[in-house]
Amino acid sequence: MEEISQVSGSAAELARKALGKRNLVLVGLMGAGKSAIGKLVAQALGIPFIDSDHEIERVSRMTIPELFQAYGEPEFRKLEQRVIRRLLRTGPRVLSTGGGAFINEDTRAAIRDNGLSLWLDADLDVLWERVLKRDNRPLLKTENPKKTLEDLMIARYPIYATAHLRVKSRDVKKDEMVGEVIAALAATLEQSDP
Repeated sequence: MEEISQVSGSAAELARKALGKRNLVLVGLMGAGKSAIGKLVAQALGIPFIDSDHEIERVSRMTIPELFQAYGEPEFRKLEQRVIRRLLRTGPRVLSTGGGAFINEDTRAAIRDNGLSLWLDADLDVLWERVLKRDNRPLLKTENPKKTLEDLMIARYPIYATAHLRVKSRDVKKDEMVGEVIAALAATLEQSDP
């Protein structure tokens, strides 16, 4: 487990207070670091972490690629929406979501009403380098996957931009990214104080 050295106790305390009983919901494209950073943020805050894709696989007893192949994307999105709504009922915790979850208007509204959304915003080259490491991305099973990824960015980034918070995901040490997420969350408390 990577040590979270750059997160001061006071920043984590402020972030935890800002979150209250809500969930911190990480949104963004595949490869943005939602799961990797989310686990470490949860650890630093002393709250549970859950990945909505893993929960979907657990309840369906199928992998995400199998669900896409068997039922198609529209049915997968309905299942994803039900699972995320259920996960939002209890908190606090850090919840990482699949890249398309926040695009669904109903899921986005549920996240907005029951959590604090944070967009991990990454450039194309960063995402591309990361997604090349795994072969389980059903949306990238195309003739030109990098162009598909770029098209997803063009379509989805304006929607991700409606998240409560935004942190730039880049190739730096994970503890630096965790520190920036915690600082962004802590800043919401400072902004709400008169």
